[in-house]
Amino acid sequence: MIVCGGDALAERLAAELRALYGEQVTVVVPGAPGDGAGRVAPAARARASALLARMQSVLGRAPEPDEPAGPPHVQQAAVLDEQAFADAGVTEARALALVHDDDEINIRAALVARRLNPQLRLVIRLYNRSLGRHLADLLDQAAALSAPGPAPTAVDNSTTVLSDADTAAPALAATAVAGTSKIVQADGLLLRAVERNPPGPGQVSDPGLATLALLSATTNDPAGSEGSDADDGRDGPLLLPDDATVAAATGRGTVVLETIAPAERTAPGWSSATRGMPFGSFFSRRLRWSLFGLTASVLGLAIATWATGDMHPLHAGYLTLLDLFAIDDPAIGEPTARKVLQLLTGLAGLLLLPVLLAAVLEALGTFRTSAALRRPPRGLSGHIVLLGLGKIGTRVLSRLGELDIPVVCVEADPEARGVPLARSMRVPTVIGDAASDGVLEAAKIHRAHALLALTSVDTTNLEAALSARALKPDLRVVLRLYDDAFAAAVYRTLRAAHPRALTRSRSVSTLAAPAFASAMMGRQVLGAIPVERGVLLFAALEVAGHPQLEGRTITESFRPGYWRVVALDATEPAERRPDLSAGREDDESATRPTGLVWNLHPGHVLHPQDRVVLAATRQGLAELLGRGHPAHRTAGRADPA
Repeated sequence: MIVCGGDALAERLAAELRALYGEQVTVVVPGAPGDGAGRVAPAARARASALLARMQSVLGRAPEPDEPAGPPHVQQAAVLDEQAFADAGVTEARALALVHDDDEINIRAALVARRLNPQLRLVIRLYNRSLGRHLADLLDQAAALSAPGPAPTAVDNSTTVLSDADTAAPALAATAVAGTSKIVQADGLLLRAVERNPPGPGQVSDPGLATLALLSATTNDPAGSEGSDADDGRDGPLLLPDDATVAAATGRGTVVLETIAPAERTAPGWSSATRGMPFGSFFSRRLRWSLFGLTASVLGLAIATWATGDMHPLHAGYLTLLDLFAIDDPAIGEPTARKVLQLLTGLAGLLLLPVLLAAVLEALGTFRTSAALRRPPRGLSGHIVLLGLGKIGTRVLSRLGELDIPVVCVEADPEARGVPLARSMRVPTVIGDAASDGVLEAAKIHRAHALLALTSVDTTNLEAALSARALKPDLRVVLRLYDDAFAAAVYRTLRAAHPRALTRSRSVSTLAAPAFASAMMGRQVLGAIPVERGVLLFAALEVAGHPQLEGRTITESFRPGYWRVVALDATEPAERRPDLSAGREDDESATRPTGLVWNLHPGHVLHPQDRVVLAATRQGLAELLGRGHPAHRTAGRADPA
């Protein structure tokens, strides 16, 4: 296995392939670029050397006695060209992961690698989802044309395009809104997992379609040990428990698979402003009352003209409008009442002129600011303050919009990636440094439900959390932190300083690494559901060749803490799709049924031609794929994220 990248995702991916799947891994980290003449700047050389040393120190330890694979080989390459791939052994490799943070670098490298080894399984990290789908189709076509003999299967040498932002966004959003019904969408399928509180005295917990996890006893306790991904406490959740364990557990919530339904896309909470502006957005309340008063006055004058003169009501209204707009028709020789009404109507016309001018100016101002960022409304409360509109923040904002949750964004860079999305969604946004005075106050942090600090700088996220806690000590805080040791220290310190406030730290690379690792093994993860520090994976698996499943009943195939069959694919083998998806939003087959059967009888026997959907831990999936080893098997405990 070859992993190309130099950030936390590459580090965790290589560690996961080695520790869980027992694979021999080569890691290619970025080197110092030259200036075209072979010269390298000293600062660039120092950064590259530091990166190489850090990666070697993290991944280069000696293997444990039971580990079948040795430590990963780490090498540097300034450019991922043919020479770099040849040095890494791409022609003999089974899979290649391109996880650089730059889409262009990954695309260039994927094209080179596919040309060098058409049978290579590719896993590419791309933020642009539309481009990723087209690129995957192109590379798969190139592999099919280059392969001798029959076309290769879609799984063995397929191209999988993943986004760490898309993988982590549901977990980050769910953490911020914890306490509400937890609904997690997995890519391809819609898997609805719901957190349920412990049943009360005399009550029985509904297991739904399947009980996926038993939560920690301190899930809703701010001082609970499950808040940090880096926390090494042993009181974590139990993933895939058996019925006896669930029945014996008291005072613990559960995560159950409640229902499977087509995607229920709700409109974003702020989308009403984009569909059409209501009348009230054009004119202020004071201006509307002024127009109403003048209209009532003109109507009253028209009625008085009709009552005091011998004329038709329509003629009376016509004369009133002539007087209102100062059209020359003086009431010379008319009765006194008519003259008085004409003077009053002319006065009303004078009052109408500035009101009409104000209406025009307000309407023009509304159109001018419709494309500008909204300011937080004066009475806003119970919202989520989202700090950072980079790659991760943009995806989380979109996710929160789908859940119809009010958000206020804070971003220091007015040209950040997510600012256009916030503008289009009409989400209130404050431009400024969160550490500056008045920025968090402008975001109404003192009335917010939670703070999501998702910038790429740990210190910025920590500073924002401390500033927010100073304004609202009981605020729920979710931090995106890179360094594990730093995350654990921050979490424990904040928990001790604010024991009544929920604090959670999350790592994007930790949440995304299982999906990338499974894709490299040839099994596309349909979804990853985070459960506190643990991660549950959903994957499609052919029964043939797996003695743990083949010929066994649903009950016999269930291994607590490792895997559980939750659905059976009833689609004909010739019509099956590799990812089991029913079609994406922009796909013509979006309404195509998946053909999955969920309420399986416990005595149903699995046959070799069957394909099943599994809920599995990372260790369980690795063992099913034949890559796990006993050194990393724990008795049903959650695998640390």
